[in-house]
Amino acid sequence: MSAQNNSGLQPPNTSAAPAPSRFRSGMMGRLLTPGLVVILVAIIAAMIYGATGGAARREAWYTVLLFVGLASSLNILLGYTGYVSFGHIVFFGFGGYIGFFAIYQLGWNLLPASLLGGAAAALLALGLGLAILRLRGAYFALATIGINEAMKALVINIPALGGPNGMVLNFGIYASYGGAAQAQWTVYWATAVLTLMVVLTSYIVKKSKFGLGLMAIREDEDAAEVMGVVAPRAKTWAYVISALFPGILGVLFFFKASNIEPAAAFNLNRSIELLVMVMLGGQGTVLGPILGAGGYQLLRTTLLTSDLALFGLKIKDIQLAVAGLLLLIIVLFIPVGFIGWLRSRSTRLRRWLE
Repeated sequence: MSAQNNSGLQPPNTSAAPAPSRFRSGMMGRLLTPGLVVILVAIIAAMIYGATGGAARREAWYTVLLFVGLASSLNILLGYTGYVSFGHIVFFGFGGYIGFFAIYQLGWNLLPASLLGGAAAALLALGLGLAILRLRGAYFALATIGINEAMKALVINIPALGGPNGMVLNFGIYASYGGAAQAQWTVYWATAVLTLMVVLTSYIVKKSKFGLGLMAIREDEDAAEVMGVVAPRAKTWAYVISALFPGILGVLFFFKASNIEPAAAFNLNRSIELLVMVMLGGQGTVLGPILGAGGYQLLRTTLLTSDLALFGLKIKDIQLAVAGLLLLIIVLFIPVGFIGWLRSRSTRLRRWLE
């Protein structure tokens, strides 16, 4: 026994002690990357820039931040699982209606009403996900279109939600927020912070084991299940997460507009534009939807404010035609999007372009 005690052998658990700290540092190393720093700096700079220069600049950048948040939330489903949803706007409209009703009829404050709208959208996604995520490819895409139109028809036939005319807020409601003008700033900052949260959530999902499972589903769902990924559960949770944030953004948007109606809440064209934004920037990347939303919104604003004509006839909703053309070009020539194309061209850029 004494020979064994004096042999200099260390207890077996001594060498294993530092493992947790190495694990934590490994996790931090995967999350805190140069690419994340670039993304956070860009969004915070946009938030601050939009808040300087008066109401006109604020409104322009509010729209950009809104679409960045919506596109990034769609990317959690489309980019990571590969499931194409043409009805993502249904969560924006449904959450918006629930939160707006709480403010309009129940007298709730904006914050709890927004959280209620987000929770309602997430619960809707949970119920829908259990049913339609069994479908794949074009069948899933068609189902999402049908759900959006069905939800619009349902809301139109509910008198408590204002029917086809929707609901309109009394301007006296804004008094508790410092007046209508101050309420606009409240919504701007709330949307900016929420957009930052969406992007961070998208980034964390991508770097997590859960995100790896989603991307395995995107590449080959059957093979992913063989490797141990519980595909139905993973897809459903991705659907729920992607629906939570649009629900909150919908409440903020319609509170800012002071009215809500079915056509605006469940506008299918917005879903198509969100798809273009995600695919234009690069689906499956964190930075892609940000650049895609910003670039498309700049193009959209230019087209809407320009007096364009073809053969002497003014063209209505030309931005939708351009969106369709962009989608066709992306699918045919650059399916990985702009960020994906840059990442494939240079390995040095990959650490900067998440």
